[in-house]
Amino acid sequence: MRTVVVRARGVAVKVDTRTVAVCAGLLVALAAIALLTITSVGARLTVAGAIEAAGGGGTLRERFVLTELRLPRLVLGALVGAAFALGGAVFQSLSRNPLGSPDIIGFTTGASSGALAAILLFGAGPTGIAAGAIAGGLAAAGVVYGLASLRGGGMTRIILIGIGVSAMLLAVNNFLISRARLDAAVAAAAWLTGTLNGRGWDQVLLVVAVLVVVGPVLLSYGRRLQLLELGDEVARGVGVRVGAVRLRLVLLAVAAVAVATAAAGPVAFISLAAPQIARRLTGSAPLQLLPSALTGAVLVLAGDFAAQWLFAPAQLPVGVVTGAVGGGYLAWLLSREWRKGRTA
Repeated sequence: MRTVVVRARGVAVKVDTRTVAVCAGLLVALAAIALLTITSVGARLTVAGAIEAAGGGGTLRERFVLTELRLPRLVLGALVGAAFALGGAVFQSLSRNPLGSPDIIGFTTGASSGALAAILLFGAGPTGIAAGAIAGGLAAAGVVYGLASLRGGGMTRIILIGIGVSAMLLAVNNFLISRARLDAAVAAAAWLTGTLNGRGWDQVLLVVAVLVVVGPVLLSYGRRLQLLELGDEVARGVGVRVGAVRLRLVLLAVAAVAVATAAAGPVAFISLAAPQIARRLTGSAPLQLLPSALTGAVLVLAGDFAAQWLFAPAQLPVGVVTGAVGGGYLAWLLSREWRKGRTA
């Protein structure tokens, strides 16, 4: 039996046991990858040394490696992966299409353009970069939905226009880099790959400040999002204010994706792949936000571990690994959607 009813203080809640098991397994996977990263790459620590350092003991080196090098990178990677996955799950649900991901339809690229403008034109710090990324992501979303609505705003039309807007924004990004100083251009090019290298607690606090607001609100909209995925008429039939709810979800999802982009760059294909992987793990037809977020966190941490371990002593950006794996996933997804279209 997949569903059990939990009753407490007169309130009955249905719980999907498979989803709970999947979330627990993903949390275990996160802990295992974090432990492997701490003990197997870079400035390594033993398990005992890491435990002592976490409790304030151990040597000065162990405390520095754990609290200043490893923990910020691990926490940021998990938060960024969760944020990208949340945004991907929202947009894929709203578009009812696995290709309706923010990194496909231009929202992540728009956030990158805003962040690059803040970095290269105004020399902004973390808060300014986040503001630029959110403004860029919202502007891209406005352009895509505005152009798509001119003649009906069908989901396929939104995706196609988004791909075109993304291509134009990539040209804008390349122009900004070409006009920058050499050192700034090199740093911006590395950032555009998607990287956790050199990140610290400032970036962690930035993402936490946004996700502590956006995350719980998005999760509270999970049921209404699943109803929207079934169709506007079904959602209206059960009392969902479709227009208002859709607008709020778009704004919240863009904010999540934009702050993740500001902190770590546009880590490729997490928004696209994580929700679909979570759907297959849970066996649920509607996308679920919490399993998607945990899957995104696992993918980013696993990709970052692979980038550090496989190519040691060099530290490649995590986006190199996720881009390589995600490109293959995108090719498979496109072929699958094409076959479905041919056989429908």
